[in-house]
Amino acid sequence: MRRWIFLLLLVISSAARADDWKFSFGGATADGFTPVPADALYSDSSGYGFEPPGPSDDKPFYFSVKLPEGNYNVKLVLGDANAASDTTVKAELRRLMLESVKTDAGQFVTRTITVNIRTPAIPGGGRVILKKPREAILEAWAWDDRLTLEFNGPHPALRTMEITPADVPTVFILGDSTVCDQAAEPWNSWGQMLTRFFKPGVAVANHAESGETLRSSLHAHRLEKVLSLMKPGDYLFIQYGHNDMKEHGPGIGPFTSYKTDLAKFVDGARAKGGIPVLVTSMNRKSMDASGHIVNTLGDYPEAVRQLAHEKNVPLIDLNAMSKTLYEAIGPKNLSRAFVDGTHHDAYGSYELAKCVVLGIQQNKLDLAKFIVDDWKPFDPAHPDSMDDFDVPPSPKSSTTKPLGN
Repeated sequence: MRRWIFLLLLVISSAARADDWKFSFGGATADGFTPVPADALYSDSSGYGFEPPGPSDDKPFYFSVKLPEGNYNVKLVLGDANAASDTTVKAELRRLMLESVKTDAGQFVTRTITVNIRTPAIPGGGRVILKKPREAILEAWAWDDRLTLEFNGPHPALRTMEITPADVPTVFILGDSTVCDQAAEPWNSWGQMLTRFFKPGVAVANHAESGETLRSSLHAHRLEKVLSLMKPGDYLFIQYGHNDMKEHGPGIGPFTSYKTDLAKFVDGARAKGGIPVLVTSMNRKSMDASGHIVNTLGDYPEAVRQLAHEKNVPLIDLNAMSKTLYEAIGPKNLSRAFVDGTHHDAYGSYELAKCVVLGIQQNKLDLAKFIVDDWKPFDPAHPDSMDDFDVPPSPKSSTTKPLGN
């Protein structure tokens, strides 16, 4: 009898493993899909489940699946048999994947997203040195052994989910707090908004982290981790400067140590067959009485421009575009794009992500073919209406300022 119970438990616990990552929700049934009741919380033994407290009424909910590191296509069927639905999907640490997918009662739509997940382990040995407690605890979802999806909106409705490994190009990102996946509201970055503007078929792997400089990222093995995963044709977007400019000492400066270290990132990506893309740091919220942005970054943006020219690297001049963007927003409303003097809220980072997409187009990168079909021409001098911006906030919030400034 015990043997039969053991075998039954083994079958149940193996339901979502191997190539059988197919789930149905809300009482829906489909051949080959594992039905997931509303009270099925995640456990390592099952390898899937809702993150506590689980789904409730029209509140946001999280669902996780234990998976190996890599890129995955996730096919979602969204909708509710009995009511209209409005679903926004975010991945891992609030990476915006799908924005406000609406359905009528009884209507179901299929959307596919491509998501990257990672662990600290570096193939061949070694690990990324995570910041404690920030990365080890507050940002654990960015480094754990599972894919976590957030379903948000006025009435989020998920019917089925099907996950398959994806052999696709990867856009790696390295940088600081203005780029990384921020764990909690109201903090946000362009790196975690960029995903919204790509179709399935390309993955964004954001390895940026708060408080980082080029040197500290090298010390923490962040570049080493990225290069260990990079394939020919992958991209590496590099944006540092906010914290590097605070380093002092003999030989340290924008046109010396900073350019030398930045070249290591460029050369490393090219040695792996990757395509480096340099991004200048966006301006801080530093506006004078006449409504013009004041440069607080010294010569660091210029050093990036110089290196891009010297090494023939695609350049996205986010520093210049952010100046245009902020001045267009104007002094009365600029605070509505920021949380503090450096870090952005959802609206501010959404607009900066659009600037990055514009830079991809201007550089005529092959990556541009993955830009979403609903993309509309964007001009930083004419930002989107703040009053019309409506990406729903995630449940987790924090008053703790990200590292760096």
